[in-house]
Amino acid sequence: MSENDNASNSTPVTMEQVVETLNQGTIQAEHGIMRYSSNYTFLVSVTHNDLALMAVYKPQRGERPLWDFPDGTLCYREVAAFLTSQELGWQIVPPTVLREGPRGLGSVQFYIEHDPEQNYFSFDTTILPQLMVMAAFDYLVNNADRKGGHCLLDSQGHLWGIDHGITFHSSHKLRTVIWDFAGQPVPDSLLADVDKLCGATDNADSSFRQALQKLLTEAELRAFQTRIRTLLRTKRYPQPSSGPNYPWPPV
Repeated sequence: MSENDNASNSTPVTMEQVVETLNQGTIQAEHGIMRYSSNYTFLVSVTHNDLALMAVYKPQRGERPLWDFPDGTLCYREVAAFLTSQELGWQIVPPTVLREGPRGLGSVQFYIEHDPEQNYFSFDTTILPQLMVMAAFDYLVNNADRKGGHCLLDSQGHLWGIDHGITFHSSHKLRTVIWDFAGQPVPDSLLADVDKLCGATDNADSSFRQALQKLLTEAELRAFQTRIRTLLRTKRYPQPSSGPNYPWPPV
């Protein structure tokens, strides 16, 4: 991955180094509250072993209560989404950890340098293959809030998704702007990755399954397994349901 834009030096850094820095580094400064966030979200600096990164810190106690998600769980879901992205090998969610910060327990996510004028609604057709991956991911994690502004392109043209605090509900909650592929076949290469995910999720001894058990309820984990099997069985992107299908606001 190309984290160079965010690092304080020009040496390429690996995913492992970023996760280690986010986990063990010192949160040195808050650079202010990020605009347009429904929950308290802070841009911070994190340093570890001479590596300095910018990150997004979402403290648990700053989460706005929701009627359909248990209080204080959004930060756990942010981490569960990152672990799922990594298990699939899709690198959709920026490195994200759960840790104590200056305002208590919260998620800390690597900040993606991007052009804020670019989002789903301004992408051209060259981004469609990456959007196909994101659409499959959003179904698997049951993303209830895939806004257009939650789709970021980094300087290398890689597509990242952010804001996964309302995912993994045990009931159907998929709300997204990405319905471009509804009813179309899921590429075989993605289905192969989902099949591997199925094995890791079903294996009680896998590190992935054990990590999810610390972040989600049993009902949420079972629903996740059901969505995985459904995608493998139908081999098609979901169609919009009869309920709310788009987030609001869409951007």
